[in-house]
Parts: sequence; structure tokens; C-alpha cells
Amino acid sequence: MKRQVLISTLIFAVICTAPAWAEHPADAVAKLINNAGEEIGEVKFFSGPAGTLVRLDARELPPGPKAIHLHAVGTCDDHDHGFTDSGGHINPDDNQHGLLNPEGPGAGDLPNFRVDEFGYAWAEFFTSLASLDGSVGARILDEDGAAVVIHENPDDHMSQPIGGAGARIACGVVEASD
Repeated sequence: MKRQVLISTLIFAVICTAPAWAEHPADAVAKLINNAGEEIGEVKFFSGPAGTLVRLDARELPPGPKAIHLHAVGTCDDHDHGFTDSGGHINPDDNQHGLLNPEGPGAGDLPNFRVDEFGYAWAEFFTSLASLDGSVGARILDEDGAAVVIHENPDDHMSQPIGGAGARIACGVVEASD
């Protein structure tokens, strides 16, 4: 009986105790939708002194490695047409695409992430190339906003214009938190 109480207490403590990093409120959020217009997760943005922390939490994605980029126009209304209205990547300096490109990267370029066999992905990225207010790098929340876009394939970080990342399969409009 004593062991059962101890195990129950430990389970309760694990369920009820959020990690300290989860308590910091996001400065902006993008609700992700798929090509059918269904919500499949969110991306949170946290402003830091040297750039922006980007936290992805998504479900119902095809398994495998995927590219993720910050796009220059804050719209995902054309989900049934592949989110092309979100434009190209944020890139005010007109750099070449790719984190490994000697003529790059663009401000919207981010590392790849992996979706597990159940369609779930959780990842964090840090960029010093862009910030919500433009205090570090390019401005994410400019006049026409921005979108975060997930592609069907990983980014090779060199090829133009999108690193061979393929079709856009999810999109979220970046909106400042209240």
C-alpha cells in the first residue's frame, strides 16, 4: 500500500508540475492549418536579446524530416491552393536561400525538424536573423505580417529558391500575443 501511494504521488507531481520554460508567455503565436484548412498545431515566438526563439508543436503531419520557413506575407487563406499567397521567405537583404549557402542565408531560413511516425512534431529553433519588432535582423511583424510555413520535404540549405523543400503542407499567420 505504501508503495502504491508513493507511485500515485509521483505521477500526480509529474502531471501537475509544468517545467519553468513552459511558463513564459509567447510574444506571438501562429495557429497552424493544413491544406484542408484544419488546425493542426501552433508555433510560438519568444523575443530574446539576440533574436527569436521559435517553438513548434504540431500533429497530423506526414512522418519524416520537414523544412520550416518564415514567409513574408501574413496569410494562409489559400490553403486549398498550397499557401502560395504567403509569398517567399522573409528576406529584406535579398540573400540567397540556405543556411549553408555562402551567399545566404535569408532571414526566413530555419533548420529542419522531424515528424515522428504518429504525425507529431515538437521542436525549438533560434534565429538571430529575424525578430518580431525588427530590433534584431529582419522584422517579422511588419506591415503585411508574416507566416510560418512547413514544407513536405527537408531543406538542403543550398538550392534556390527553397532548398528542394517541396510543397507547402501547413501554414500559420504570425500574430502578436495580447
